Formats: sequence, structure tokens, C-alpha cells
Amino acid sequence: MTIQTQQSLSGFLASEPQLAFNAKGEARFWVRVGQEHFERNEDGTFTQTETTYHDLVMFRRNAERAYAMFNKGDAFIAEGYTHTSARERDGQAVETEEFVAKRLGHDSARTNYTLQRRRTLPPLPPAAPASTRPAIRPVSL
Repeated sequence: MTIQTQQSLSGFLASEPQLAFNAKGEARFWVRVGQEHFERNEDGTFTQTETTYHDLVMFRRNAERAYAMFNKGDAFIAEGYTHTSARERDGQAVETEEFVAKRLGHDSARTNYTLQRRRTLPPLPPAAPASTRPAIRPVSL
């Protein structure tokens, strides 16, 4: 069976998240996100280039969860797809692009946080003292 993959997007929340509801009561999360870009130099160092900004949206229950969890400045990783559409702005047709996130989480490489699990796991057994050697079990061939 093949590995299922999707597009991903990582960056930081550049604006305060917004939550709106349509006529059916379905939630829509919207935020402007930034992506920092870097160029590798010949000596192995990196130089930061222009930061780009994009729209990120989520829908329904995931939108409500994201709105409760994220603030401006948070580093994130998202999974989803890019949606392009044509809109009219000032009488001109303009093509817009947004990332539609199906999943959204904090970037653990850039975020310190405490995890609260939905279920509790049994406690781990106490660690063996460092001075004791682990038991060796004989292997039968």
C-alpha cells in the first residue's frame, strides 16, 4: 500500500486569527501567515531573504479548534491543499490563492508547549537504578 501524502505549509501566524460562520452555521477560520525564506551561502551559512505572506483557511469543527489554539506569532505546520480562484477587485479580475488546511499544529521545532492528552495512559514503571545492569535473557537458536 502506498503512503498517502498531501501538500504542507509551515510558517508563522502574521495576523490575529478570525472565526466566522456561514448561513448554515459552519465555521471558517482565516489567518494571514508568513513564510521566511533563506538562501544558502557558499560558506555554508544562510542569508534570510524576503518573507512572503499568504492566506490560510480551515472549515467546520477544525476551524473552531484552530481558533481556540492559535495566536498571532505562533509557529505552525499545516497539511492540506492550495486553492486558486478568480475574484473581482476594483473592477479587475484578480487570481487569489489560499492554503486550505485540513490539519494544523504547532511547529514543535519552534514552539515550547505542554501536551494535554485526551486519554490517560497507565503510569510508567519506576526507572531502574543506573548502577544495575539490565537483565540478559538467553536466546535459543
